[in-house]
Amino acid sequence: NHPFGHGKIESLAGMFAGVSLLTAAGVIAWQSLQEIRSPQGAPEWYTLPVLILVVACKGLFYRFLQKKGNQTGSRAIEGEAGHQLSDAVTSGAAAIGISIALLGGDRWAAADDVAALIACVVIVFTGIRVLHKSLHDVLDGNVDEALAEHVADVARETLGVARIEKCLIRKSGVGYFVELHAEVDPEISVREGHDIAHLAKDNLLSAIPELLNVTVHIEPDDTIHPA
Repeated sequence: NHPFGHGKIESLAGMFAGVSLLTAAGVIAWQSLQEIRSPQGAPEWYTLPVLILVVACKGLFYRFLQKKGNQTGSRAIEGEAGHQLSDAVTSGAAAIGISIALLGGDRWAAADDVAALIACVVIVFTGIRVLHKSLHDVLDGNVDEALAEHVADVARETLGVARIEKCLIRKSGVGYFVELHAEVDPEISVREGHDIAHLAKDNLLSAIPELLNVTVHIEPDDTIHPA
């Protein structure tokens, strides 16, 4: 029932991560506003070293996941990296706020809640970025121009291909589907055109491992034998 696989689920997972970040920002902002209106007193001192440890760990997790997300092109991993970043940012903001509250006493008890509100802004921007990238992939948006040029260059080197008319690429999960329009000598046989198309496809799949499948349309190059 799904001839092109389930790659879109990966992008949908990224969208879910983006929406989760925006939801988390909303919940944190609402809770912070409630506590600012009804101060609960200064936080306990032992929460500060715990938060510092959390910031360090979450920061390392973010760097690792972001690197893997960039390497694989995985929106789901990038979304999880965004979650780790939001945790690090909110914990860092809370640590700053708690430090101010501990030093300033009850008068500054709401400092950590104010810091959390500021952190929410960072979380919102992170969520929007993750959501935008994932939605772009779900809607089959243009891929990186360098990849499209590389695909066209490899196909152009195929014996019998005169030029590339179109090169359409869409992302599916961590791979890509390619639709290529290659111009050939209009006087060759259908069999020869078929063989050229298969050769171009095989060359692309062997040269670029990220490609899931390549469809090659053969077009006549009228400049070779003009009417």
